[in-house]
Amino acid sequence: MEESAKFLLISVILMGILSEAKSDAFTHKYEKGDPVPLYANTVGPFHNPSETYPYYSLPFCPPDHWEEKKGTFGEVLNGDRLVSAPYKLDFRVDRESQVLCRKNLTREEVSQFRTVIAQDYYLQMYYDDLPMWAFIGKIANGSPNGSRYFIYTKMHFEIYYNGDHIIEINHRTDPSFETDLTEDKVIEVEFLYSVKWKETTAPFEERTLKYLHSAILPRHMSIHRSSISYSFWIVLILVGCLVALYVRVLRKDFNNDEELADNQEEAGWKVIHGDVFRYPKHKSFFVAAVGCGTQLFTVVLSIMTLGIMGVFRPYDRGVLRIALVFTYAVTNIISGFSAVSFYHQLEGSNWVRNLLLTGFLLGGPLFLAFCFLNAVATIYGSTAALPLGTIVVIFLLWLFLAFPLLLLGGIIGKITKSKFQAPCRTTQCPREIPALRWYRGVLPQMAFAGLLPFSVIYIELYYIFASVWGHRVYTLYGVLFICFILLVAITALVSIGFTYLQLAAEDHLWWWRSFLHGGSTALYVYAYCFFYYFERSDMSGLMQTSFLFGYMACICYGLFLLLGTVGFFASLLFVRYIYSSIKCD
Repeated sequence: MEESAKFLLISVILMGILSEAKSDAFTHKYEKGDPVPLYANTVGPFHNPSETYPYYSLPFCPPDHWEEKKGTFGEVLNGDRLVSAPYKLDFRVDRESQVLCRKNLTREEVSQFRTVIAQDYYLQMYYDDLPMWAFIGKIANGSPNGSRYFIYTKMHFEIYYNGDHIIEINHRTDPSFETDLTEDKVIEVEFLYSVKWKETTAPFEERTLKYLHSAILPRHMSIHRSSISYSFWIVLILVGCLVALYVRVLRKDFNNDEELADNQEEAGWKVIHGDVFRYPKHKSFFVAAVGCGTQLFTVVLSIMTLGIMGVFRPYDRGVLRIALVFTYAVTNIISGFSAVSFYHQLEGSNWVRNLLLTGFLLGGPLFLAFCFLNAVATIYGSTAALPLGTIVVIFLLWLFLAFPLLLLGGIIGKITKSKFQAPCRTTQCPREIPALRWYRGVLPQMAFAGLLPFSVIYIELYYIFASVWGHRVYTLYGVLFICFILLVAITALVSIGFTYLQLAAEDHLWWWRSFLHGGSTALYVYAYCFFYYFERSDMSGLMQTSFLFGYMACICYGLFLLLGTVGFFASLLFVRYIYSSIKCD
């Protein structure tokens, strides 16, 4: 009782101290003259967003007191490395042509600046957690002596405040303060900056809206609406085709089955009723793929739900990546349960091996891709390379959270096992499949099946790529959610249609085929990577190229498992329905 009273007293004292703090970077409240945290983050080529380097990898003016901000787990995953910036932007203190430093740039430093200016390097800073960017210099073409390289030497900061809060910061380079770095010699440079404070009536709670508004322009919203409308009409057309199939074909087959005489033979999809529920080959691998797809479906829905709820705000450093890591780790219980449960339905015996296969089917390729790409980033000295400590944290997260949840899900799936619901009895000897034309093969049908779902997301795909592999801000999670639901619906409908055509040709090996039909859209998405790289971006270099195609290979592999699972379950429901409507011996 006495210890509880002491703890309560200490808590009250601490709350009182914190309530008296008027100048705090955490509460974002300041008084006139208070220092406001300004951190320099990274530099890098504008056209290679993934290729970022520490700010002081370039010979900028160093601060008087060097301080490296301890990054959160999300900031490290995001590639942020915040360090003290030399500029002094005290709250409501104006400065005019303040000297930052004077430097004699060596020939090597001049050459280094010329190189980064030629590659359109830009820098990023955070002032009171508000992001800002600026280019380092420019190239002046048209000179009689060829191109000339100039570095910007003066920054002008324009800061808006409301009461004791900072609302907005804008900064620009002064074109009248430039230094020519064309010649390969020692050059003296004087770096300056100015600060101007202005009062505004904008509330503190709305200070990030400007970043949201830049992503929701009327012209872009019109394009999003057109894309959703187009997708919706495709869904209606597909539903209409399936309704016509049911009314004109399936109902006729159902009625003929009731009137069928004993001496008449069945034909079409009804003749393979004794083989259609025969378990697929490599069922352990198949069940593991379905389990991973179910987990990824849950991950995508969870992330989109958080986005719609407003959890992810523009330039919240690493919040989305933290959500992805923890959501994937927690949902391992779903993959373990669904895989083992389905594995027992298919009369599998070695459920432990199947559980381990489920855990490594997606995690294994991700780990190998990460090792290669992180090694590339480390060789380049990029901030995109994760340090050893962060890698250890991720490993411990997998070892003590993801893997135990996978085992727990597998155990629950084993305990709650059930029998596979098949309306028709499977014969002992499989029926021979008749010879099929070339267009009924696996690859042609995958090409046809993936084209329509891809056309639905094609427009939205550009904005997603421009956000992930560019500088555009994506905040339309509601639109993204609608597109995802339409994609799932179209994938399911297309898979049902192709499964019926396969069964009508008396081909009963539909299990893997339905999975491949659904997942084939991911192949088109990966092909779009090449189109985006060569036609819609100016990316170059080994690191950026390997990051784009390496991580997109992982994403498309996950999309393949997700949509393949959707296609299989949609086909399974359809097959169960039509065969439960006929008489089976």
